[in-house]
This record gives sequence, C-alpha cells and structure tokens, in this order.
Amino acid sequence: MRTQVLIIGSGIAGASAALFLAEKDVPVIVVTRAKDPHESNTKYAQGGIVGTIEEKDRKAFIHDVIRAGNGMNLEKAVEALAQQGPALVKDLLIDTLQVPFSHDDSGAYSLTKEGGHSQRRILHEGDRTGKVIEAALIKKIKNNPCITILQNSTAVDLITVSHHSKHRDAMYEGPTVLGAYILDNNTKRVKKILAGKTILATGGCGQLYLYTTNPEGARGDGLSMAYRAGARIINTEYIQFHPTSLYHKESSRRFLITEAIRGEGARLKNQRGEYFMKRYDKRAELAPRDIVSRAIYSELIFHDEDFVWLDLTPLVKKGINLKKRFPTVFDECQKYGIDIQKESIPVVPAAHYFCGGVAVDEWGKTSLKNLYAIGEVSCTGVHGANRLASTSLLEGLVWGKQSTKDIANILSSESPPDFKKWAIPSWDVSLATEEIDPALILQDVYMIRSTMWNYVGIVRRKKRLERAVKDLGYLRHRIEDFYCHTKLTDSLVGLRNSVQAALIIAHAALRNRESRGCHYRID
Repeated sequence: MRTQVLIIGSGIAGASAALFLAEKDVPVIVVTRAKDPHESNTKYAQGGIVGTIEEKDRKAFIHDVIRAGNGMNLEKAVEALAQQGPALVKDLLIDTLQVPFSHDDSGAYSLTKEGGHSQRRILHEGDRTGKVIEAALIKKIKNNPCITILQNSTAVDLITVSHHSKHRDAMYEGPTVLGAYILDNNTKRVKKILAGKTILATGGCGQLYLYTTNPEGARGDGLSMAYRAGARIINTEYIQFHPTSLYHKESSRRFLITEAIRGEGARLKNQRGEYFMKRYDKRAELAPRDIVSRAIYSELIFHDEDFVWLDLTPLVKKGINLKKRFPTVFDECQKYGIDIQKESIPVVPAAHYFCGGVAVDEWGKTSLKNLYAIGEVSCTGVHGANRLASTSLLEGLVWGKQSTKDIANILSSESPPDFKKWAIPSWDVSLATEEIDPALILQDVYMIRSTMWNYVGIVRRKKRLERAVKDLGYLRHRIEDFYCHTKLTDSLVGLRNSVQAALIIAHAALRNRESRGCHYRID
C-alpha cells in the first residue's frame, strides 16, 4: 500500500491531524491496533481540556504550566500551546465537531478547575470529556473520502532506508522513514505501507506498570519503534502517576477518579480520618499531581495501609449533584457498591501520563527525516517534569495542527520519495516458525509491570533502578530471541515494545540523579 501520509494512532492527535490533512485533499491512512477506532487514551480523559484562555489569563496559564513542570518546560512550546490552543478548540471542537461541552444555568460554558491551575479555564462534558471528543472525531474521519482507517492493525516497525532498503546507496542515506510494516490482526499477515510522511500518534505507556489508568494499548509501541529506528528520545524518566484511581483488588487497570472532583472541593483523608495534604503542600488537594501522589504514597507507607479516602462531603454541602456532574465516576463506583453521594471513595495512585517521549520541534518533526510524532508519544517540551492537568488533549490538538501545516507545505514543494529506487522488501517470515505461547507472554508482561512498579515507580533509589536495568536487560535478550522465531501476533509485538520502552525509562531514571517533578529519587 502507498499513501502520502501514514498516521499511526487514532486518538485526538492522530484523528485531528487526519482531518486537517483531509481539508487540504491529502490522502491519509490511519492505523489503529484496536478493533474499535474510538479506543485510545483520549477516550478515557475524564477531566476536560483547557479551552478558554483570555488575553489577561495567558501569562497566568503559562506560569501554571511551568510551575507544575518544575521549570523543566520549553517555554516557547508552552507559549505556542497558550497562543494556538483555545482558537483550535473553538474552530474544530466547538464550531466544526459541535462537541457538547457542559453549560451552567446561565447558558455559559461550565468551566472547572484542577490541580495546579490558578483559575477556572477547563471545558468539560461531565466527566467524559475525552469520550465525547473522540466520538466526534471518529465520526468525522469515517465520513471523509480522503481518509482510510485500518482497524485491528498493529504497527510492527517503522520502515527506514538505512535499516530496510536493498539498494547499495542506502548506507549513505541519512536517517529517513518511508512508512511502516503493519500486522493485520485478522489475517495475521504483515503489510508494507509506504508513505511520504509518517506520523506517530500512538499514545503513552501506562501499561508498563502493574497499576495504571491507561487502556490496553498504552504499552510504549511508538516510543520503541522510534527508538529502534534511531530517533532522539528525551525526558523518559518523567512518568506521571495520577493521585486518585479507584482502589479495588480485582484488576490491574485502575479506574480514574477525575481530578475535577478535587477541583470542585473534595478532600483526601487517611484511614484515621485526618486530612493530610496541608502537611505536604499549602495548595493541599490542588497541588500538582506529582506532589499529591507522593503525599498519598507517604501516608500508605508510613501507616502500612492500602488506600486513602477521597471525601466528597464538601461537594454535597455545596449542593452539587454528583450523579449529574460526574456520571462516569458515579456509575463505576456503583458497580463496587459505593454511593458517592453518601460515601468516600477509596483511592490510590496509578501510572497515568508519559511526560517524555520522542523529541520533536514546534512542527512535530523528529530527528528522522519524514517522521513526525504528536500527542503523548512525543516530547514537545510543554510538560517538563510533570504535566499540568487538562493540557494533554490540548497539546495533541495543537501539534496535530502544527505537524499537518508543515507536511502540507513540504508535500506541495518537494517530490515524493522514490520508493522504487529504495526497493523496500516485504516482511520476512522465513525464521518465524514457532507458534505463540500465551503463558510465556503473560509471565513476561507481568515481570515487566512488576519490575517497573516496584523499582521505577513513584519513589525511586539507585539500588532499585540498577536492579530494574539488569532484570529488564536480561528479559529483553530473551524476548528478542523469542520474537525472531515466533509467528507474529499483536501480543508478541506489544511484549517486545513493552520491554524496550521499560528499559529506556529505567536507564533514564538511573542516569538522572536530580529529583524533579515526576522523577523522585529518595537517595
């Protein structure tokens, strides 16, 4: 297959990029490993999206982002977010897609506030903001003749001239991406998709941890593919743990309890009934996520407890209808016999957001020719050492637009790659003769997640990180051998990517001896 632009991922970044390109009549193929293209990290974003930044509020917003990021942010990237974001929210999400953001009784948009924000500036639709945005995006791209969606299709590796071309000049060519090998999970065959430009929009890596708010596909696929292709990777030690996920023993997937609940006034208390956050930060429950997560971790470790309580009494006293304002949280808690109108919610931190990733510039361009990265897989510099709440959807939207501006300009002025010259081969299956063994996959995945949770988690130290690097390095060696001789499946591709992404993060955490933001070294 050939296309002008290949987009890997269908969340807000990938889907918006596809729409922006289609507006310019650029043919696009969108690939998603999910059977349902709605399935992405975007779908599970509850809290909202920063949508209104008045001119007088712009400096305050930039200050909030940089303060939350512990000063590690790239200021020009934050300024771009503040400058371009609100207009894109209005033009695409409100005017074009007509996303039904919540309104107050006066008919104005209902703005909420979350940890680290100095003002109310977050648009939301109850507590299912990402879900309604994603639904609107997918509906729009499905109806666009310029966009082809390949569902249930897993990206295996980026195609590069230097790694794959059979031409004798390939060794002299600079790092150049020409598309990707894609596994069709229905036929179990690998397709070669050649593309003039490739956009990684594969999301994050929360599934590398034993407990996470992220869906199944967040396993570091894009990060690992870019790494193998030779792209520059930065800030991978900065893994944000969300302070409040629903505590229950039945699943490693932890249901997110949106930060907007604390934004409306909910408070954290330990099992002795003490409101403890003021001991850790004067902003209490509205401190940035890294501070709140470590505070909860400290309470749990010090008192040998499994969870703390999220007390919603202040919201009830305000007269907030919790079932109406937070319907997703209300319904999920009901499944576990918790009536949030009357009871506190047991919560614990869980792996949530990846602040590092594939290094990109203001246009989403990576260090490899023809390769772009947008959304959570990328590192634009916006988040620094810790993400400010409700900026991730906005970042995906802004860099979705920026990347397509650059791509459209280049496509209009340069000739497409000479695919025939580079003679990219089809996927070689000659060595892959063994059938997949699900038990091996399950055990290795569990080892990766346990290692990352225990050694590269909320609080880190040298000995733990050294153990993680050694254990993951040995495991990667075994998995690579397994991978080379086994017939491809999505789970095998995910296992290979997971161990590589985990090792990248562990190495970065070991190298960085400075505690800052999400990366906290107690030694």
